[in-house]
Amino acid sequence: MLRSVGQRRVTGEGVDPRVAELRSAVSRLRRELAAHRVEFADRGIAEDELAALDAMALSGDPEVRRLRRSLLIVAGSVGSVSALAEGLAGVRRAVELFGPPQPGQ
Repeated sequence: MLRSVGQRRVTGEGVDPRVAELRSAVSRLRRELAAHRVEFADRGIAEDELAALDAMALSGDPEVRRLRRSLLIVAGSVGSVSALAEGLAGVRRAVELFGPPQPGQ
């Protein structure tokens, strides 16, 4: 069944599947980042912003504009680390599930 971007489907446990996907993608990228032993200048920024994304997802109804802002910060922080590209793409896909930011947000 197709749904518009604004509609939410809730699982049997009452969890929006978009939120579950976002939490899963963020967790995966956090693990990959922790396992990546090479230091880079913006690692701390990426870790902080991934924590913020997870906190927004935990709220259950994250604001799309804030999600997209955090995604841009994470992408800017880890974008040059090719080993993290797949995990970053997963977070991007999860954020896109929430649709575009609403006008005025």
